[in-house]
Amino acid sequence: MDPLNEKSLVNLVNDISLKFFGKPFTDKVVFNHRLRTTGGRYLPSERLIELNPKYAVETETGEFIGIIKHELCHYHLHIDGKGYKHGDADFKKLLKKTGSPRHCKPLPSQANMYKYLYRCKDCHYEYKRKRRVDTNKYRCGKCRGRLILIEE
Repeated sequence: MDPLNEKSLVNLVNDISLKFFGKPFTDKVVFNHRLRTTGGRYLPSERLIELNPKYAVETETGEFIGIIKHELCHYHLHIDGKGYKHGDADFKKLLKKTGSPRHCKPLPSQANMYKYLYRCKDCHYEYKRKRRVDTNKYRCGKCRGRLILIEE
């Protein structure tokens, strides 16, 4: 999808809304080039959906459509006066009903941007981190084992 063509984005979001929710999308959707760690967000006060254009370019179409469906879940529940936040039961139920993802995958360009690799001595689970971790203070989140630095 062409991330610079916002008219086609509006048409795509409206088509997805009609197909999966049975309701039209009547408000505004835009690309936000400043989004870095998320695929999109819904701003209830402005009834605006902002989408990260990098997901349209770097990932397959299914991932981007999943992000749109996720944001439409927020939108339609907010319009209907139901619980539209991540922890609300209505939101979780609608995510499951529409087959929308709860979280988006990291961008392929950001996936391998770690500097430190730690491994648990007991269960051998690996932790990739951008920042250094104090191995005397922090333990494995899975089994509480000690962490060791593998590569820097």
